[in-house]
Amino acid sequence: MPNIVLVILILLLVGVLPTWPYSSGWGYYPSGGLGLLLLIVLVIALSGRRGALRS
Repeated sequence: MPNIVLVILILLLVGVLPTWPYSSGWGYYPSGGLGLLLLIVLVIALSGRRGALRS
């Protein structure tokens, strides 16, 4: 399950990068927020507290 969450977050992060035409006016706020969320999930997953990510 955590792998699915990581893949979805990475795909969302790529989708909101400001290089795409539809998101060029958004700036870096959406990608920065998703990047921070991805970083938090990675830290939790790598710290050994995987129980928090299991369903």
